[in-house]
Amino acid sequence: MRRVLVSLVSLGAVGAALLTAAAPAGATGTGAPGSGWEPAPSSAWSYPAGARCDFAVRGAPVVDEVVRRTVGVRADGTEVVEYKGDLVVRVLNPATGRTYDADASGRALVELHPDHSQTWYVVGPILAGFAEGGGNVPRGLYTVDGAYTLEVSPTGYKTLTFLHGSTDSLCEKVA
Repeated sequence: MRRVLVSLVSLGAVGAALLTAAAPAGATGTGAPGSGWEPAPSSAWSYPAGARCDFAVRGAPVVDEVVRRTVGVRADGTEVVEYKGDLVVRVLNPATGRTYDADASGRALVELHPDHSQTWYVVGPILAGFAEGGGNVPRGLYTVDGAYTLEVSPTGYKTLTFLHGSTDSLCEKVA
């Protein structure tokens, strides 16, 4: 089974409807045993200078209460997974020691397609990194917030489409 790192990572009313429809009647949504929710811990990460920021950058969760549940698998093999929970990632510029605690506590419904592409429907903030030429957003590391979709092609190209929202450069915050 493929894992999606949510740090990585919805269309307003449409997204809310998808998330509501995904929840079975009586689900507690707390991550409690028997609820279908399971922990989805985020890993620490690092990028060398020039990969996301002009300088090396690292991140590690300082609060990680993210849980996930598989909503279903479609006939074409697409797995649909829901993520939610508090996530705060400390972003560090190791050269200067500057840090910033980024809220990445958005709620997402993620389609994991058989061709290894992904479609994220998100409400709220996530962290997203873009390589040079790797998406429709300039190279960088961002907090993305609002109601939006993030499509990731099989080659890793990312297309961010907002219904409403904004990006905030984490590279600028720790420069």
